[in-house]
Amino acid sequence: MGFLFCVFFAACFFFTPPFADCSRSLLQIPHPTALLDVAEALQNTRNVLSFTPIGQSLSASPSPTSFLSLQIYPRASVQKTSHPDYKSLTLSRLQRDSARVTSLATRLDLSVSGISMSDLKPLGKGSEFGAEDVESPIVSGSSQGSGEYFSRVGIGKPPSQVYMVLDTGSDVNWVQCSPCADCYQQSDPIFEPSLSSSYSPLNCDTQQCKYLDDSECRNDRTCVYEVSYGDGSYTVGDFVTETITLGSDSVNNVAIGCGHNNEGLFVGAGGLLGLGGGPLSFSSQLNATTFSYCLVDRDSDSASTLEFDSALPPNAITAPLLRNHQLDTFYYIGLTGISVGGELLPIPESAFKIDESGNGGIIIDSGTAVTRLQTDTYNALRDAFIKGTKNLPSADSVALFDTCYNLSSTSSVDVPTLSFHFPEGKVVPLPAKNYVIPVDSVGTFCFAFAPTSSTLSIIGNVQQQGIRVGFDLGNSRVGFVPNKC
Repeated sequence: MGFLFCVFFAACFFFTPPFADCSRSLLQIPHPTALLDVAEALQNTRNVLSFTPIGQSLSASPSPTSFLSLQIYPRASVQKTSHPDYKSLTLSRLQRDSARVTSLATRLDLSVSGISMSDLKPLGKGSEFGAEDVESPIVSGSSQGSGEYFSRVGIGKPPSQVYMVLDTGSDVNWVQCSPCADCYQQSDPIFEPSLSSSYSPLNCDTQQCKYLDDSECRNDRTCVYEVSYGDGSYTVGDFVTETITLGSDSVNNVAIGCGHNNEGLFVGAGGLLGLGGGPLSFSSQLNATTFSYCLVDRDSDSASTLEFDSALPPNAITAPLLRNHQLDTFYYIGLTGISVGGELLPIPESAFKIDESGNGGIIIDSGTAVTRLQTDTYNALRDAFIKGTKNLPSADSVALFDTCYNLSSTSSVDVPTLSFHFPEGKVVPLPAKNYVIPVDSVGTFCFAFAPTSSTLSIIGNVQQQGIRVGFDLGNSRVGFVPNKC
């Protein structure tokens, strides 16, 4: 065997230029195939429709460690689904996800062009909070729902408990506040600022107010924030400092929006906890050198944690954490390639790089569900996957998924292992359930990647499930630890 390997190696070296092409067939992937547990996945699709929500009585759990930690809950465990079947739930998720991707791509496009988000969707100035005459279509919150992962957070003194969406693609933290010019339905009572002794409006001259992309000043020089998400969603209100409580730990003087006029994709949660790379995000205001999260299966009722200033274990697979000089919010990752079944795809590394103008690159995002890749890259990935699944019966496409299978007659199946590749030969193989997912309860499964016409590629939360993802901000590294929820 060793002799044959040497002959093969020599043949590659001398007769197949360039040498890098030959290395595609020599990748050290532990298993070229991964097992998909079809029966378990289908059972989960049935269970998720009957979950009993954990409800408002739940308080943030005390952190049992020396670092700051809070629980993460999938949306299904917090809110009872109103969908009649799993396919309806899937279509709703995908519709919501498409709006999310549009939002991120729009924000990048505007940043590269030097245009403010408020120029995309100007807010009318006829009312105190800019509540009148919103000029772009508004996505219905009641039909769209909210983010997929929530945390229980205390706002103010004494703390009022509220669910907040966790979002690595946003910086500004905000919560719905009374009085409401326009507030959507949420699971908890609307936050009442007059009951909090730590509520303090920010002056327009403060650095926090100056950090905002869009702000205004009232006659008394207090700061008003406006955040538009590019998909019809927005929040407008007072920019203040408040005490944020996570379990038994409190953080004082956190800049947060007190939203009196809010619309869009946020139904259920009371607001948003921004974990992006900008100066106003919660992680930045904590001066955290690291943070990490592990996202449990969206169809489960289990929970995991978001942790600040906790070190990743030494066995973490790390990759470069990159920044875009045009937009400091997003976390770009130094991806070099993708393999299917142990064979590296013929995709140039430039497909994953940020160019000088700020376009391109691939970010890792907690709020996007399905990984989006530039069309040529997606086509190469999909075609390789189809080639490796010729033995599986195909099914009709579903929404944005163009590659689907009928697995109703099997309890488990082997599929090609899909892996992300990073510099220094580092590889993260994904579990099969992170890229072949059920779209109904009768056995239709789809390849959970999609193309995008944007220059921005995104690694979504479906591909991150069950993997602890850590951001070492001080050393500009992203770490991955499988099975660490």
